[in-house]
Amino acid sequence: MNNVDIIIGIPSLNEADNIAYVAEQVALGLKRYYPSKTALIINVDNESADGTKDAFLNAETCNIQKKYISTGKDLVGKGNNMRNLFLEVEKRNAKIVVVVDADLKSINPEWVKTLATPILEGYDYVTPIYSRNEYDGTITNHITYPLIYSLFKADIRQPIGGDFAFSTRMAKYWLGMQWEMETRQYGIDIFMTTSALLNGFKVCQVVLGSKVHKPSAPKLGPMFTQVVNTIFSNISNFKGTWMNGENGKDCPIFGQIDFKDPQGLPVDYKALKKQSIEGFLTMDKFIVNILSPDNYNVLKRMYNAKKWDISSRLWVKVLYDFIFAYETSENRKDIVEALKPLYFARASSFYRQTLDMSHEESEAEIVSQAKEFKKSKNYLAERFEQEMMVNS
Repeated sequence: MNNVDIIIGIPSLNEADNIAYVAEQVALGLKRYYPSKTALIINVDNESADGTKDAFLNAETCNIQKKYISTGKDLVGKGNNMRNLFLEVEKRNAKIVVVVDADLKSINPEWVKTLATPILEGYDYVTPIYSRNEYDGTITNHITYPLIYSLFKADIRQPIGGDFAFSTRMAKYWLGMQWEMETRQYGIDIFMTTSALLNGFKVCQVVLGSKVHKPSAPKLGPMFTQVVNTIFSNISNFKGTWMNGENGKDCPIFGQIDFKDPQGLPVDYKALKKQSIEGFLTMDKFIVNILSPDNYNVLKRMYNAKKWDISSRLWVKVLYDFIFAYETSENRKDIVEALKPLYFARASSFYRQTLDMSHEESEAEIVSQAKEFKKSKNYLAERFEQEMMVNS
Protein backbone atom coordinates (compact mmCIF):
# COMPACT_ATOMS: atom_id res chain seq x y z
CA MET A 1 0.00 0.00 0.00
CA ASN A 2 1.40 3.35 -1.03
CA ASN A 3 -1.28 5.91 -0.16
CA VAL A 4 -3.87 5.26 2.55
CA ASP A 5 -6.81 7.24 3.88
CA ILE A 6 -6.44 6.44 7.59
CA ILE A 7 -3.47 5.43 9.70
CA ILE A 8 -3.84 4.21 13.27
CA GLY A 9 -0.60 4.51 15.24
CA ILE A 10 0.12 2.54 18.42
CA PRO A 11 3.38 3.56 20.16
CA SER A 12 4.77 0.93 22.50
CA LEU A 13 7.51 -0.34 24.75
CA ASN A 14 6.97 -3.82 26.19
CA GLU A 15 3.18 -3.95 25.82
CA ALA A 16 2.79 -7.58 24.68
CA ASP A 17 0.06 -8.22 27.25
CA ASN A 18 -2.37 -5.68 25.79
CA ILE A 19 -1.41 -4.42 22.34
CA ALA A 20 -3.36 -7.10 20.46
CA TYR A 21 -6.55 -6.00 22.19
CA VAL A 22 -5.95 -2.37 21.19
CA ALA A 23 -5.20 -3.36 17.58
CA GLU A 24 -8.36 -5.48 17.41
CA GLN A 25 -10.56 -2.69 18.79
CA VAL A 26 -9.29 -0.07 16.34
CA ALA A 27 -9.71 -2.54 13.48
CA LEU A 28 -13.35 -3.05 14.45
CA GLY A 29 -13.78 0.72 14.49
CA LEU A 30 -12.27 1.08 11.03
CA LYS A 31 -14.48 -1.67 9.60
CA ARG A 32 -17.61 -0.33 11.25
CA TYR A 33 -17.27 3.38 10.51
CA TYR A 34 -14.91 3.65 7.52
CA PRO A 35 -15.42 0.48 5.43
CA SER A 36 -14.83 2.29 2.14
CA LYS A 37 -11.53 3.90 3.18
CA THR A 38 -8.10 2.32 2.93
CA ALA A 39 -6.46 1.91 6.32
CA LEU A 40 -3.23 0.80 7.92
CA ILE A 41 -2.51 0.01 11.58
CA ILE A 42 1.10 0.73 12.56
CA ASN A 43 2.87 -0.33 15.74
CA VAL A 44 5.77 2.09 16.32
CA ASP A 45 7.87 0.31 18.89
CA ASN A 46 11.13 0.56 20.84
CA GLU A 47 12.42 -2.92 19.98
CA SER A 48 10.41 -4.42 22.84
CA ALA A 49 11.93 -7.54 24.37
CA ASP A 50 8.66 -9.05 25.63
CA GLY A 51 7.10 -10.17 22.35
CA THR A 52 5.16 -6.98 21.57
CA LYS A 53 5.93 -7.33 17.86
CA ASP A 54 4.52 -10.85 17.59
CA ALA A 55 1.49 -10.01 19.71
CA PHE A 56 0.70 -7.08 17.43
CA LEU A 57 1.26 -8.87 14.12
CA ASN A 58 -0.81 -11.87 15.26
CA ALA A 59 -3.76 -9.72 16.30
CA GLU A 60 -7.02 -10.30 14.39
CA THR A 61 -7.62 -7.05 12.53
CA CYS A 62 -10.45 -7.87 10.08
CA ASN A 63 -8.05 -8.09 7.10
CA ILE A 64 -6.84 -4.54 7.71
CA GLN A 65 -3.13 -4.43 7.02
CA LYS A 66 -0.64 -3.97 9.81
CA LYS A 67 2.94 -2.75 9.87
CA TYR A 68 5.56 -2.96 12.60
CA ILE A 69 8.29 -0.29 12.79
CA SER A 70 11.00 -0.18 15.46
CA THR A 71 13.57 2.38 16.49
CA GLY A 72 16.34 -0.15 17.09
CA LYS A 73 17.64 -1.57 20.34
CA ASP A 74 19.66 1.44 21.46
CA LEU A 75 17.17 4.18 20.56
CA VAL A 76 14.23 4.31 22.96
CA GLY A 77 11.69 7.03 23.67
CA LYS A 78 8.07 7.65 22.72
CA GLY A 79 9.10 10.70 20.70
CA ASN A 80 11.33 8.55 18.51
CA ASN A 81 8.39 6.22 17.95
CA MET A 82 6.17 9.15 17.00
CA ARG A 83 8.77 10.52 14.61
CA ASN A 84 8.77 7.17 12.81
CA LEU A 85 4.99 7.41 12.61
CA PHE A 86 5.09 10.98 11.23
CA LEU A 87 7.51 9.86 8.50
CA GLU A 88 5.18 7.02 7.55
CA VAL A 89 2.20 9.40 7.51
CA GLU A 90 4.07 11.76 5.19
CA LYS A 91 5.16 8.90 2.95
CA ARG A 92 1.63 7.50 2.58
CA ASN A 93 -0.12 10.89 2.50
CA ALA A 94 -2.75 9.77 5.01
CA LYS A 95 -5.79 12.03 5.39
CA ILE A 96 -6.49 11.03 9.01
CA VAL A 97 -4.11 9.84 11.72
CA VAL A 98 -5.29 8.45 15.05
CA VAL A 99 -2.86 7.55 17.85
CA VAL A 100 -3.84 5.44 20.85
CA ASP A 101 -1.85 4.10 23.78
CA ALA A 102 -0.92 0.42 23.72
CA ASP A 103 -1.92 -0.16 27.37
CA LEU A 104 -5.57 0.93 27.00
CA LYS A 105 -8.17 -1.40 28.47
CA SER A 106 -11.15 0.92 27.99
CA ILE A 107 -10.73 1.52 24.24
CA ASN A 108 -13.61 0.49 22.01
CA PRO A 109 -14.40 0.82 18.27
CA GLU A 110 -16.24 4.10 18.91
CA TRP A 111 -12.94 5.79 19.82
CA VAL A 112 -11.82 5.59 16.17
CA LYS A 113 -14.87 7.50 14.94
CA THR A 114 -14.77 9.99 17.82
CA LEU A 115 -11.12 10.89 17.25
CA ALA A 116 -11.20 10.83 13.44
CA THR A 117 -14.40 12.80 12.79
CA PRO A 118 -13.00 16.29 13.62
CA ILE A 119 -10.08 15.74 11.23
CA LEU A 120 -12.56 14.97 8.44
CA GLU A 121 -14.34 18.21 9.37
CA GLY A 122 -11.20 20.34 8.98
CA TYR A 123 -9.48 20.26 12.38
CA ASP A 124 -5.72 19.66 12.48
CA TYR A 125 -5.31 18.31 16.00
CA VAL A 126 -7.65 16.52 18.41
CA THR A 127 -6.98 15.94 22.11
CA PRO A 128 -8.95 13.71 24.49
CA ILE A 129 -11.14 14.36 27.50
CA TYR A 130 -11.60 11.45 29.88
CA SER A 131 -13.35 10.63 33.09
CA ARG A 132 -10.08 10.08 34.91
CA ASN A 133 -9.06 9.45 38.49
CA GLU A 134 -7.96 12.70 40.13
CA TYR A 135 -4.71 11.06 41.29
CA ASP A 136 -3.92 9.67 37.83
CA GLY A 137 -1.90 12.03 35.65
CA THR A 138 -0.61 14.35 38.36
CA ILE A 139 1.88 15.97 35.96
CA THR A 140 -1.13 16.92 33.84
CA ASN A 141 -3.29 18.10 36.75
CA HIS A 142 -0.68 20.19 38.56
CA ILE A 143 1.73 21.30 35.81
CA THR A 144 0.81 20.98 32.14
CA TYR A 145 -2.94 21.65 32.32
CA PRO A 146 -2.75 24.81 34.47
CA LEU A 147 0.19 26.19 32.48
CA ILE A 148 -1.50 25.59 29.12
CA TYR A 149 -4.70 27.11 30.51
CA SER A 150 -3.07 30.20 31.98
CA LEU A 151 -0.06 31.06 29.83
CA PHE A 152 -1.01 29.61 26.45
CA LYS A 153 -4.65 30.68 26.93
CA ALA A 154 -6.17 27.35 25.90
CA ASP A 155 -8.51 25.22 27.99
CA ILE A 156 -7.00 21.87 26.98
CA ARG A 157 -7.78 19.47 29.81
CA GLN A 158 -5.52 16.60 28.69
CA PRO A 159 -2.55 18.13 26.83
CA ILE A 160 -0.47 14.97 27.33
CA GLY A 161 -3.28 12.41 27.32
CA GLY A 162 -1.62 9.99 24.89
CA ASP A 163 -4.62 9.48 22.58
CA PHE A 164 -4.81 11.98 19.71
CA ALA A 165 -5.80 12.53 16.10
CA PHE A 166 -4.16 14.83 13.58
CA SER A 167 -3.90 15.72 9.91
CA THR A 168 -1.01 15.04 7.57
CA ARG A 169 -0.43 18.81 7.48
CA MET A 170 0.14 18.71 11.22
CA ALA A 171 2.54 15.76 10.99
CA LYS A 172 4.58 17.50 8.30
CA TYR A 173 4.80 20.61 10.46
CA TRP A 174 6.12 18.61 13.43
CA LEU A 175 8.74 16.95 11.23
CA GLY A 176 9.95 20.38 10.13
CA MET A 177 10.40 21.68 13.68
CA GLN A 178 13.57 21.52 15.74
CA TRP A 179 13.47 18.54 18.09
CA GLU A 180 15.17 18.73 21.48
CA MET A 181 16.41 15.62 23.26
CA GLU A 182 13.30 15.60 25.49
CA THR A 183 11.03 15.78 22.43
CA ARG A 184 12.30 12.37 21.38
CA GLN A 185 11.29 10.97 24.76
CA TYR A 186 8.24 11.65 26.97
CA GLY A 187 8.26 15.31 25.98
CA ILE A 188 6.62 14.48 22.64
CA ASP A 189 2.97 14.88 23.75
CA ILE A 190 3.39 18.37 25.21
CA PHE A 191 5.58 19.28 22.20
CA MET A 192 2.74 18.28 19.87
CA THR A 193 0.08 20.14 21.83
CA THR A 194 1.94 23.39 22.40
CA SER A 195 3.18 23.63 18.82
CA ALA A 196 -0.36 23.08 17.49
CA LEU A 197 -1.74 25.75 19.82
CA LEU A 198 0.92 28.35 19.14
CA ASN A 199 1.19 28.08 15.37
CA GLY A 200 -2.29 28.68 14.06
CA PHE A 201 -3.58 25.13 13.74
CA LYS A 202 -7.24 24.29 14.34
CA VAL A 203 -7.55 22.37 17.62
CA CYS A 204 -10.48 20.68 19.37
CA GLN A 205 -11.22 18.14 22.11
CA VAL A 206 -13.37 15.00 22.09
CA VAL A 207 -14.96 13.08 24.96
CA LEU A 208 -13.75 9.48 25.18
CA GLY A 209 -15.32 8.36 28.46
CA SER A 210 -13.30 6.64 31.15
CA LYS A 211 -9.60 5.94 30.61
CA VAL A 212 -8.55 2.56 32.03
CA HIS A 213 -4.86 1.83 31.56
CA LYS A 214 -1.62 1.45 33.49
CA PRO A 215 -2.06 4.52 35.67
CA SER A 216 0.65 7.13 36.15
CA ALA A 217 0.52 7.87 39.86
CA PRO A 218 3.05 10.44 41.13
CA LYS A 219 6.50 9.06 40.45
CA LEU A 220 10.08 10.03 39.82
CA GLY A 221 11.80 9.08 36.61
CA PRO A 222 12.32 10.42 33.14
CA MET A 223 8.69 11.36 32.40
CA PHE A 224 8.63 14.27 34.88
CA THR A 225 12.00 15.62 33.76
CA GLN A 226 11.27 15.40 30.04
CA VAL A 227 7.75 16.83 30.19
CA VAL A 228 8.71 19.72 32.49
CA ASN A 229 11.81 20.57 30.47
CA THR A 230 9.73 20.67 27.30
CA ILE A 231 6.94 22.90 28.60
CA PHE A 232 9.33 25.21 30.46
CA SER A 233 11.40 25.54 27.29
CA ASN A 234 8.30 26.42 25.25
CA ILE A 235 7.24 28.99 27.84
CA SER A 236 10.67 30.58 27.46
CA ASN A 237 10.74 30.37 23.65
CA PHE A 238 7.23 31.78 23.23
CA LYS A 239 7.18 34.36 26.01
CA GLY A 240 6.38 37.07 23.48
CA THR A 241 3.16 35.21 22.66
CA TRP A 242 1.80 34.52 26.13
CA MET A 243 2.85 37.87 27.61
CA ASN A 244 1.05 40.01 25.03
CA GLY A 245 -2.42 39.58 26.50
CA GLU A 246 -4.14 38.35 23.33
CA ASN A 247 -7.41 36.44 23.57
CA GLY A 248 -7.33 32.73 24.19
CA LYS A 249 -7.33 29.89 21.69
CA ASP A 250 -10.76 28.39 21.04
CA CYS A 251 -10.60 24.61 21.58
CA PRO A 252 -14.21 23.36 21.43
CA ILE A 253 -15.33 20.12 23.06
CA PHE A 254 -17.30 17.55 21.06
CA GLY A 255 -19.35 15.13 23.12
CA GLN A 256 -21.06 15.18 26.49
CA ILE A 257 -18.71 14.98 29.47
CA ASP A 258 -19.84 12.29 31.88
CA PHE A 259 -18.04 12.10 35.22
CA LYS A 260 -18.89 8.47 35.80
CA ASP A 261 -16.73 6.48 38.19
CA PRO A 262 -13.17 6.52 36.82
CA GLN A 263 -10.52 3.85 37.16
CA GLY A 264 -9.51 3.21 40.76
CA LEU A 265 -6.01 4.18 41.77
CA PRO A 266 -4.34 3.37 45.08
CA VAL A 267 -2.03 6.12 46.31
CA ASP A 268 0.85 5.41 48.68
CA TYR A 269 0.57 8.70 50.57
CA LYS A 270 3.30 7.84 53.08
CA ALA A 271 5.80 7.04 50.33
CA LEU A 272 4.84 10.22 48.49
CA LYS A 273 5.35 12.32 51.59
CA LYS A 274 8.64 10.59 52.40
CA GLN A 275 10.01 11.22 48.90
CA SER A 276 9.04 14.88 49.07
CA ILE A 277 10.67 15.42 52.47
CA GLU A 278 13.87 13.60 51.53
CA GLY A 279 13.99 15.40 48.19
CA PHE A 280 13.52 18.81 49.82
CA LEU A 281 16.49 18.15 52.11
CA THR A 282 18.64 17.12 49.14
CA MET A 283 17.67 20.05 46.92
CA ASP A 284 17.30 22.74 49.62
CA LYS A 285 20.42 24.60 48.51
CA PHE A 286 18.86 25.07 45.05
CA ILE A 287 15.30 25.69 46.22
CA VAL A 288 16.29 28.57 48.51
CA ASN A 289 17.77 30.44 45.53
CA ILE A 290 14.80 29.73 43.24
CA LEU A 291 11.82 30.69 45.36
CA SER A 292 10.97 34.15 46.59
CA PRO A 293 11.89 34.53 50.31
CA ASP A 294 8.24 34.53 51.39
CA ASN A 295 7.40 31.36 49.45
CA TYR A 296 10.55 29.59 50.60
CA ASN A 297 9.92 30.41 54.27
CA VAL A 298 6.39 29.00 54.12
CA LEU A 299 7.62 25.75 52.59
CA LYS A 300 10.56 25.53 54.97
CA ARG A 301 8.20 25.69 57.93
CA MET A 302 6.12 22.88 56.42
CA TYR A 303 9.25 20.83 55.88
CA ASN A 304 10.42 21.36 59.47
CA ALA A 305 6.98 20.29 60.73
CA LYS A 306 7.00 17.28 58.36
CA LYS A 307 3.53 18.30 57.21
CA TRP A 308 2.83 19.46 53.68
CA ASP A 309 -0.23 21.61 53.09
CA ILE A 310 0.47 23.40 49.83
CA SER A 311 -2.62 25.23 48.63
CA SER A 312 -3.32 25.87 44.95
CA ARG A 313 -2.56 29.56 45.54
CA LEU A 314 0.89 28.77 46.95
CA TRP A 315 1.55 26.18 44.25
CA VAL A 316 0.93 28.82 41.57
CA LYS A 317 3.68 31.05 42.98
CA VAL A 318 6.05 28.12 43.49
CA LEU A 319 5.71 26.94 39.91
CA TYR A 320 5.98 30.47 38.53
CA ASP A 321 9.14 31.03 40.59
CA PHE A 322 10.62 27.90 39.00
CA ILE A 323 9.64 28.98 35.49
CA PHE A 324 11.39 32.32 36.01
CA ALA A 325 14.47 30.58 37.43
CA TYR A 326 14.50 28.26 34.41
CA GLU A 327 14.45 31.30 32.14
CA THR A 328 17.39 33.00 33.86
CA SER A 329 19.55 30.04 34.94
CA GLU A 330 22.49 28.56 33.08
CA ASN A 331 21.85 25.17 34.70
CA ARG A 332 18.28 24.34 33.80
CA LYS A 333 18.70 20.68 34.66
CA ASP A 334 19.12 21.51 38.37
CA ILE A 335 16.05 23.75 38.28
CA VAL A 336 13.85 20.90 37.07
CA GLU A 337 15.38 18.42 39.52
CA ALA A 338 14.77 20.85 42.40
CA LEU A 339 11.08 21.05 41.44
CA LYS A 340 10.54 17.30 41.90
CA PRO A 341 10.22 17.22 45.70
CA LEU A 342 7.83 20.17 45.62
CA TYR A 343 5.77 18.46 42.92
CA PHE A 344 5.52 15.48 45.27
CA ALA A 345 4.63 17.82 48.12
CA ARG A 346 1.83 19.39 46.08
CA ALA A 347 0.56 15.96 45.00
CA SER A 348 0.48 14.71 48.60
CA SER A 349 -1.17 17.95 49.75
CA PHE A 350 -3.85 17.61 47.07
CA TYR A 351 -4.45 14.00 48.13
CA ARG A 352 -5.07 15.07 51.74
CA GLN A 353 -7.21 18.04 50.70
CA THR A 354 -9.50 15.99 48.45
CA LEU A 355 -9.56 12.64 50.25
CA ASP A 356 -13.19 13.02 51.31
CA MET A 357 -14.35 14.63 48.05
CA SER A 358 -16.21 12.99 45.19
CA HIS A 359 -14.57 12.69 41.79
CA GLU A 360 -16.62 15.65 40.52
CA GLU A 361 -15.57 17.79 43.50
CA SER A 362 -11.90 16.88 43.04
CA GLU A 363 -12.12 17.71 39.34
CA ALA A 364 -13.60 21.08 40.26
CA GLU A 365 -10.57 21.70 42.50
CA ILE A 366 -8.21 20.93 39.60
CA VAL A 367 -10.08 23.35 37.34
CA SER A 368 -10.14 25.97 40.09
CA GLN A 369 -6.37 25.64 40.44
CA ALA A 370 -5.94 26.28 36.70
CA LYS A 371 -8.05 29.42 37.04
CA GLU A 372 -5.83 30.52 39.93
CA PHE A 373 -2.82 30.17 37.62
CA LYS A 374 -4.53 32.38 35.04
CA LYS A 375 -5.55 34.94 37.65
CA SER A 376 -1.96 35.18 38.91
CA LYS A 377 -0.24 35.24 35.52
CA ASN A 378 1.01 38.79 36.12
CA TYR A 379 3.11 37.47 39.00
CA LEU A 380 5.28 35.74 36.39
CA ALA A 381 4.89 38.27 33.59
CA GLU A 382 6.13 41.12 35.77
CA ARG A 383 9.26 39.17 36.72
CA PHE A 384 9.95 38.48 33.03
CA GLU A 385 9.42 42.14 32.16
CA GLN A 386 11.79 43.29 34.91
CA GLU A 387 14.44 40.87 33.70
CA MET A 388 14.06 42.09 30.12
CA MET A 389 14.46 45.71 31.27
CA VAL A 390 17.64 44.87 33.19
CA ASN A 391 19.13 43.05 30.19
CA SER A 392 18.24 45.87 27.81
